[in-house]
Amino acid sequence: MPTAQGESGGASNRQRGADAGLHNPWLALSALIVGFFMILLDMTIVAVANPAIMRALHTNIGNVIWVTSAYLLTYAVPLLVTGRLGDKFGPKNVYLAGLAVFTLASLWCGLSGSVGMLIAARAVQGLGAALMTPQTMAVITRTFPPDRRGAAMGLWGGVAGLATLVGPILGGVLVDRFGWEWIFFVNVPVGVAAFLLAAWLVPALPTHDHKFDLVDVLLSAVGMTLLVFGIQEGNTRHWAWWIWAMIGAGLVVLAVFGFHQSRTGEPLVPLSLFRDRNFALSNVAIMAMGAAVTSLMVPSYFYLQAVRGMSPTKSALVFAPMAVVTGLLAPLIGRRADRMHPALTPAFGFALYAGSLAWLATMVRPHSSIAWMMPPIVGMGVANACIWAPLAAVATRDLPVRQAGAGAGVYNTTRQVGSVLGSAAISALITSRLAAHLPGMGGAAAEGGMAAAVPEALHDPFSAALRDSLFLPVAVLVAGFAAAALFGRSATALPDPTPSVTAAEA
Repeated sequence: MPTAQGESGGASNRQRGADAGLHNPWLALSALIVGFFMILLDMTIVAVANPAIMRALHTNIGNVIWVTSAYLLTYAVPLLVTGRLGDKFGPKNVYLAGLAVFTLASLWCGLSGSVGMLIAARAVQGLGAALMTPQTMAVITRTFPPDRRGAAMGLWGGVAGLATLVGPILGGVLVDRFGWEWIFFVNVPVGVAAFLLAAWLVPALPTHDHKFDLVDVLLSAVGMTLLVFGIQEGNTRHWAWWIWAMIGAGLVVLAVFGFHQSRTGEPLVPLSLFRDRNFALSNVAIMAMGAAVTSLMVPSYFYLQAVRGMSPTKSALVFAPMAVVTGLLAPLIGRRADRMHPALTPAFGFALYAGSLAWLATMVRPHSSIAWMMPPIVGMGVANACIWAPLAAVATRDLPVRQAGAGAGVYNTTRQVGSVLGSAAISALITSRLAAHLPGMGGAAAEGGMAAAVPEALHDPFSAALRDSLFLPVAVLVAGFAAAALFGRSATALPDPTPSVTAAEA
């Protein structure tokens, strides 16, 4: 028998759903992607500023790497939980909470006087990003009908491309003109504006009263922490036995977590999500994409700065055409992908990306023409537009509305784990290939090359090592192509017992 409190909660949810129907979902999405843009911008800005941070805070490269590693760790680990929090408390509320945490942590980062304080602030910043990210996808899933979701994801993907362009360039300008602190201070006014826009334009969607099993939360947190930390630190710690033990323990804990999920009535990660063939394959593909993008940028910027002697800003401009093409084409391709077989657009994108990157890798030589690198870089931009938005649309098309947050959490977790895997793998491979091409100098050469230009006498072996390394992301992209090629036609989603807000109702 329903209680008065339950009836009141149901009426409240229905009222929130009715109020949400008054909102234009495109305006809501536009408000959300301001914050999403800030998260992506922050990731690329910091990479450019690492040498300046190392000099200003009188620290070493190992500690500076942890400025990024701490962010990735606290970003990746909570995503399974934060996606579910959006279902329970409403994506708008969780997004606003995460945005507040991220903005305040950005201020803390800029005010940090030691590398230890900066690492701690970056860890809090990562937690804020983890609260925000799944909510952007969940709102798209819940406010746009399946046949218009690709267009919405296209805008989402276009913003990602723009952030990729703006981040390194803006980072170089801010570091050169004002100092490394301003790569974090710039987030404060953007964060305040994003908060006000989201509070005004994003609808308060109906919530679902999910219960959180403490055992589930602990198992997922411990398992993900052991796995991600082990992968991140593996190359730095020379893959010591305890690193492998940590990774193995993480996999065991996650296996126990998966078993417990099959036994609980209110799973943190509903295993029924993976009965949807396209959702399961999308997670494989997005993990490959995350690994490939992370791993291709390390040797690329290493080559442009250490071998070709470019500044951070100039090296970022070399890849500007890729981001511009992605930003322009993503909304257009997203709309067209809605009317095509789900496999066509992302599979074509993965094939084009792998081919373009393999072409670019052959030109990683001391005296290659930068102009001749533009065609494959533009090809990579087209490929990006064919992958990010269509892949997210395929993953979420048939998800029940009540599981939108859980699905977004799983999808973003696999993307982040892919990024961590790509970062660890490319670091290990670069070190290995440098050791092969420069016997006895691999580790020292790698660290020296990060900090300064490589002597001209070593340009050929350095270029050869980096050229070899770029074929790792090529292989990963081929795996992504295999997953995307297996997508089946999207089924008509079954009606969900909880009404969703669609673009037609808005």
